[in-house]
Amino acid sequence: MDTVGEGLNAALQKAFTRPIPKSAGAQMRYLVKQLKGTRPVAELLGITQRTVERYVKDQIRRPRPDLADRLEREVKRRWQPQIRARAKQTAATTGGIVIDTRARFGYTAAPGTTDDARLRHLTVALPPEYAARLFEAQEQGATEQQLRRIAAEGLGEIYFRDRNRRAHGLDVEFTDVEDIGFDL
Repeated sequence: MDTVGEGLNAALQKAFTRPIPKSAGAQMRYLVKQLKGTRPVAELLGITQRTVERYVKDQIRRPRPDLADRLEREVKRRWQPQIRARAKQTAATTGGIVIDTRARFGYTAAPGTTDDARLRHLTVALPPEYAARLFEAQEQGATEQQLRRIAAEGLGEIYFRDRNRRAHGLDVEFTDVEDIGFDL
């Protein structure tokens, strides 16, 4: 994963109890049921209403690669919303979230200390309040930069400042993310 938003979505998908529908027809039928009609599905996917109807009836079996990607992404976004909500609630109240990242970390601190940014690979368990902030910001449509800033605050508090037991006033910069993943 390269973005915080994708990583959070992937972590929530690990909580699913059933796999998403495999065939294009089954995925299309699921979306038609969720959106209550073929017209909203057609508008969502950028295809004609008749094409949606043909997928629903299994008259078309294999979608174009770009349509298959859009179809799968939309089904994943709507799949098992109660389980997704329960996983978010658990992470935000009791469990927290584990972040595994390889990125460049720089920081500003007291005079006389180094502030050279270096590449680090960190796996850190963030407390529930940071999980809650990340999920809430994502739901409200926060940008990738805002999500990274929240993750950097959490990593700064837990990894670098050790819950304010050391390095008081240290401000962490989280840049050049090579890889980032989350687990609940």
